[in-house]
Amino acid sequence: MKKLIFILFIIAHSLQAQYEYEPSVENPFGKLNPEAPEQTADFAPLIGTCTCKSVSRIDQNTWADTVMMDWTFKYIMNGMAVQDETLKEDGIHSGSIRQYNADSAKWYVHYYSTSSATPTLSSWEGNKRENGNIVLYRDQPAPNGMPGFYRLTFSNISEMGFNWAGEWVNKAETFTYPTWSIFCRRNGQ
Repeated sequence: MKKLIFILFIIAHSLQAQYEYEPSVENPFGKLNPEAPEQTADFAPLIGTCTCKSVSRIDQNTWADTVMMDWTFKYIMNGMAVQDETLKEDGIHSGSIRQYNADSAKWYVHYYSTSSATPTLSSWEGNKRENGNIVLYRDQPAPNGMPGFYRLTFSNISEMGFNWAGEWVNKAETFTYPTWSIFCRRNGQ
């Protein structure tokens, strides 16, 4: 019996060590796996929960009322990737799974929302820039058919919080049309 208990203890300990970077009671947002690509730390300042103000465009001339939301980032896949989740006052919640691919040297971000369940998730790709902003792109033509991107930008990233912007840009990025802005402050700040 003692041998069986010892074997079970060893198995339980090895399983715990195998997933030591997953969210847990001690680390509710998980931990960065030291074996992950170093760029996985790009989102380290966002790990945790922020209270945010979200405002989006209704049409060319009108912005909607501000919507309060909580935005939580955590490490997943045993610290090899980042997941985020928004819980919004208006009941439209969303999230993303963020993986860095060292072979292509890009972040790949897959987005989902309660506003509609889609058979294929929207995806963006991009990188952290020298100025500290994280910028992601998805091909998207303008309503008039002009080629361009929908660009997502995380900016003003600090221990206090961050800002986020969603905007359509032409291919040369000489024209921008903002459609969504979010301003986040870390809880307690």
